[in-house]
Amino acid sequence: MLYSLQALRAFAAWMVVCHHFMQIFFDFHASGPIGHFLSHRGAVGVDIFFVISGMVIYLSTRDKPQAPHRFLLNRVLRIVPAYWFYTALMTLLLLTASRWMPHQVFEWQHLFLSLLFIPAENPGGYGLYPTLNVGWTLNFEMFFYLLFSLVFVVPQRFHLLLVTGVLLVASEVLSRFGLISGFYGNDIIYEFLLGIGIGMLHRRGLIVEGLWLPMAILAAAGLAIYHLDASMRLLHWGLPSALVVLACVALEPSFAGNRVLKALGDCSYSVYLIHVLVLYGGWFASERLGLNPYAVFALCVPLIGIASWVSYQKLERGLYRRMSAWCEARRVARPELALSRVNY
Repeated sequence: MLYSLQALRAFAAWMVVCHHFMQIFFDFHASGPIGHFLSHRGAVGVDIFFVISGMVIYLSTRDKPQAPHRFLLNRVLRIVPAYWFYTALMTLLLLTASRWMPHQVFEWQHLFLSLLFIPAENPGGYGLYPTLNVGWTLNFEMFFYLLFSLVFVVPQRFHLLLVTGVLLVASEVLSRFGLISGFYGNDIIYEFLLGIGIGMLHRRGLIVEGLWLPMAILAAAGLAIYHLDASMRLLHWGLPSALVVLACVALEPSFAGNRVLKALGDCSYSVYLIHVLVLYGGWFASERLGLNPYAVFALCVPLIGIASWVSYQKLERGLYRRMSAWCEARRVARPELALSRVNY
């Protein structure tokens, strides 16, 4: 485990939290350099997530042959339960309070597509966003997992070539000709490949640990993100995000063994799923009671943190272990059942 990636996962998640705070409370009309940065650049946390995801999937599956369905099952058990749970909470919120929430409309058909990770126009009319809006990134994640599962049917030396080719065909051909959703034509999907590339460098020992050079790379990447918009997302935000991940891996000795950073990284997925629900509650209180938005946000932050820790321990970790054990028990029982039938 790389503690630097755990720290970066936490940083990326909270960048997105701040970005959505500026959206929900100020509709991105914020003053000051920090407010402007969070409004217009805070979404780069998603790009960092995608690069990290590509790297982690590569490192966690390298030299570990497995059937494609086992890989997909592990990812489904890791991603789906928490996503469905918080989508259900968002559904309840929309059913009871959507008339007070700007641009939020609920439709059952759209909910069904959201649960299946199928991109569809949000009933609010603002794009291909699922019921729990932040789930749009999970549509990319699940699509990448589906494509990546194909690598287990070819020799290991062809893995990178195959996943790159499949991504190119899916994004540049199938989506362009309407054979799959145009949603997947977004070049952000190639950020997974950047993460795989960093994973290859790390595995081969080509990332040199240090301090000043990685810090210089971080500064250069930060400046690039600050001055470039997302008009060419892969180039303007994807490559700088890859440099951020690369530099943090090179800084691993500075992070190693930090249990606080590990815990924050562990909770990052729940932070990502929970925060919009908490922020909407804070916004509603701010509007009705005339509270200062920043004071409300100061209360939302620890609430998100505590709720995400509980979510990770009970919903993510606990449920994943129980469901994995149940699936494994069924897998082991099948041969025994078949044998008993033969004997009978």
